[in-house]
Amino acid sequence: MPSPQLGWGMQRRNFLGVLGGAAAWPFAARAQQPAMPVIGFLDGQSFDLHLMTAFRQALKDAGYIEGRNVAIYFRSADGQTDRLVTLAGDIVGRRVAVIVTAGGGAAALAAYAATTTIPIVFVSGVDPLTYGLVMSFNRPGSNATGVYIFQQVLERKRLELLHGLVPAAALIAVLLNPTNANFQTQLRGVQDAARTLGQQVSILSASTERDIDVAFATVTKSGAGALLVGSDPFFNSERDQVVALAARHAIPALYEGREFATAGGLASYGTSLADAYRQAGIYAGRILRGEKAADLPIVQPTKFELVINLKTAKALGLDVPRGLSSSADEIIE
Repeated sequence: MPSPQLGWGMQRRNFLGVLGGAAAWPFAARAQQPAMPVIGFLDGQSFDLHLMTAFRQALKDAGYIEGRNVAIYFRSADGQTDRLVTLAGDIVGRRVAVIVTAGGGAAALAAYAATTTIPIVFVSGVDPLTYGLVMSFNRPGSNATGVYIFQQVLERKRLELLHGLVPAAALIAVLLNPTNANFQTQLRGVQDAARTLGQQVSILSASTERDIDVAFATVTKSGAGALLVGSDPFFNSERDQVVALAARHAIPALYEGREFATAGGLASYGTSLADAYRQAGIYAGRILRGEKAADLPIVQPTKFELVINLKTAKALGLDVPRGLSSSADEIIE
């Protein structure tokens, strides 16, 4: 019963004060809970479900499930490198916990130029030491670490494999992107291999969708018997177009990644991009748990996979040499 010495107005204020304090406790507790960490994902090429599934699975294995205890803010340049600086700035402005970059070295360089404090995990084909992303491979010593995937320096081996797949091709066309940071390295690799093999090559350039159409028209007019598509984020973004044009013009073509062969390309050779994305997920999880990018060594894949699509070979009327088919890591039938 209310005390007779207190007026009802004062009693009500005291009661509401106590109630208000108690009612505020759960809200205060929620406010003190840490916000869900956000991973900024900057991709130089188009979104790839297969590769992102590998990344998310690695995060899950590390205890981070998207939408439950981590968020991913994804931005893609769709192969247009001139967009990367703006996209990197946008991600940094979101105050993300870690930035993951993929789809080419330009994405890593854009992120590194945008922040010296937010940890960066890259999947890149450019040498991180040469481009100043890290101080050493074993101890990066900066806010960046990740996977150096070698894709851009394998054009020599790819030309050798294509020469073996289509030995009757007097001329092999080579499609490269002149805006790629590793263009000169790719070009030298192809030219060196061509001299060693005694193989005539024709170098074609493309950095836009129209360029790709023009390049295939040139391949047809030149009478090239095969096509090597160089490693490049833009070509990855235009994978369906490139594979479809090769099929339409009946040109045996070799590409950098398994994803091209599964899309209908004749063959591919390179490091496993899925494994690289998986490793990026592992490192992102470790950084979210408190480890520093500066202390995580650069990962350098040592396994390269040759994938041959026998269904496409049959459609082209091509007999795959037994030596190559037996040495392939995967045969698509």
